[in-house]
Amino acid sequence: MANANMNCWPLIVIGGSSDRNQETMGAFQEFPQVEAARLYNKLSVRPSSLEAIPAVIEKAVRTSIYGRPGSCYIDIPGDFVNLQVNKSSVKYVECCPPPPISTAEHSAVSEAVSIIAHAKQPLLIIGKGAAYSRAENNIRKLVDLSGLPFLPTPMAKGVVPDNHPNCVAAARSTALLHADVIILLGARLNWILHFGLPPRFRQDVKVIQIDICAEEMGNNVRPAAMLLGDINAVTKQLLEEFSKRPLKYPSNSEWWKKLREKMLNNEERSKDLALQKSLPMNYYTVFHHIRELVPKDCILVSEGANTMDIGRTMLPNYHPRQRLDAGTFGTMGVGLGFAIAAALVAKDRTPEKRVICIEGDSAFGFSGMEVETICRYNLPILIIVVNNNGIYTGLDAGSWKEMLQYGDPVTSVPPVSLLPNAHYEEIMSAFGGKGYFVNTPEELQNAVKASLADKQTPSLINVMIDPQSERKKQEFPWLTRSNL
Repeated sequence: MANANMNCWPLIVIGGSSDRNQETMGAFQEFPQVEAARLYNKLSVRPSSLEAIPAVIEKAVRTSIYGRPGSCYIDIPGDFVNLQVNKSSVKYVECCPPPPISTAEHSAVSEAVSIIAHAKQPLLIIGKGAAYSRAENNIRKLVDLSGLPFLPTPMAKGVVPDNHPNCVAAARSTALLHADVIILLGARLNWILHFGLPPRFRQDVKVIQIDICAEEMGNNVRPAAMLLGDINAVTKQLLEEFSKRPLKYPSNSEWWKKLREKMLNNEERSKDLALQKSLPMNYYTVFHHIRELVPKDCILVSEGANTMDIGRTMLPNYHPRQRLDAGTFGTMGVGLGFAIAAALVAKDRTPEKRVICIEGDSAFGFSGMEVETICRYNLPILIIVVNNNGIYTGLDAGSWKEMLQYGDPVTSVPPVSLLPNAHYEEIMSAFGGKGYFVNTPEELQNAVKASLADKQTPSLINVMIDPQSERKKQEFPWLTRSNL
């Protein structure tokens, strides 16, 4: 529930609780569930009677999708299960209409366009709020019309395809640091965007904030313009204003030259790492070969430390709402559950679409037994475990054996190290799926091809990489731990 609420996803959870007549008596698993759930839900409620359940359900549905979407909890006491009620006394309620679509004040739209027109180094940041709003068509028009460089947040990848010439994801740090005007389209200045503060941003950056939630306006940085409303509707307003005052940011500007130079430099560094022939493989080599083989319209699920971070830069998205990861809450252990949900939706609506779940070995450990669920329902999910024997870094088998000479592994082995060369693929094989243990690029290519060719059977590819493999050198430490 907390994960859904932080990611602004509509969710309704119906939970059971102890019988009402046993409250305060020490009933089985007695707990103040309604009160506890209020901390991480938009609505937490227990129906007062059986007759009230339809009205409570309607309110939960409405609350979960109106305004900023989020999670709702409905508590059902155990004694409700066997109660009976006269049908005529039930308070039936019609389903709520779709959420009302709000637009920004015209003066705010006009002010935003004026600020963009005077920007020397503008940047458009597309957040997952834009993906939820299904604003991809209007945002694509805005990018093409204005010529603005754009940067997607992780789960907004694909709102505008990652291979669009205006995508500057490969120069992310440079774009954030030097932009003088930033347009936030359904993105929040939280930890993912370094709070919008120095040293990752300019001190004098002007922020144009477009969001459906009034309370989000001005968090961490006071915006130069606030456009409150539905992302798709407000983007349409911007397009209408630009049609009156045509703007095409020059592609030969010094800003674009700086961004392209940095993109080329970073892409070359990644390419050099990806094409290394040494064994064990590194992250970039693994993702290079995966990228060459997976379908462009697949649903990508990703979680882990370096696995998720590097995979985000190496695996492009071409369609909106096709990427799921640890998200705003940074939640580990959600990957296989996300993959199962995605596969069930795909099975019903687009059976030809594949679900690819890419996990770090530590992330896989949080919910690895969901492989049984995948096999039980015969969902043709391809799981790829990028295995470096640890969290961020691990130990090879030789170093592990040497470490054990110093005593009990409880005290001698680093807590971020996991058992070397663990055969996670055997978990898949144990439940009737197909497992592959790979060490080389050729073995990886063959395993991916075989897994994609079999559209009926779940697969898990356990890819061994160098335990010391890391991200290429970053300009800033993770999250830039500045003295806020």
